[in-house]
Amino acid sequence: MNLLGSVAVVNSRFSNPMDVDRLATPEALDLFLTEHGYSYIPKATPALVAEIQALRQPMHDLFTSSREDAVVVINRWLADAEAVPRLVRHDELDWHIHAERPGATLATQILVETAMGMIDVVRADEMGRLSVCEDDACEGIVLDLSKNRSRRYCSTACGNRAAVAAYRARRAGDQ
Repeated sequence: MNLLGSVAVVNSRFSNPMDVDRLATPEALDLFLTEHGYSYIPKATPALVAEIQALRQPMHDLFTSSREDAVVVINRWLADAEAVPRLVRHDELDWHIHAERPGATLATQILVETAMGMIDVVRADEMGRLSVCEDDACEGIVLDLSKNRSRRYCSTACGNRAAVAAYRARRAGDQ
């Protein structure tokens, strides 16, 4: 999982003004892990779903924190997991870094991979690439990877909702 996957975990709940939890069932979690290329894919259980759901708020807090506060959280997550980076190759993937201990829980793996992704964000002083969606009905995280740093919404749905609202407001003003 990369930082995009970590943001997707958070946004499975926070970026949903329709109040639908996209990681509410074991089947939804299994599909999510497959879609995001997660190498550790157990058969999800209700307990595992609850464990992953519990990560969303701490990860949301990390993504919306200051650079200095992010460093504290990143270091704590890595220390708690006794993370030691190592090169691995598996599935169709070539050499890449894993830092969680072999056999770590899925939740630990997600936190460690999130922390590892955030290391680069902090080192490059790019915390501004992470923000909260500008849709007033949404608390989703925006990971802006655009060259001109123009992304304002966490999803196409939020962007479309804002465009429709702006269009309706303009039309109402014309009448």
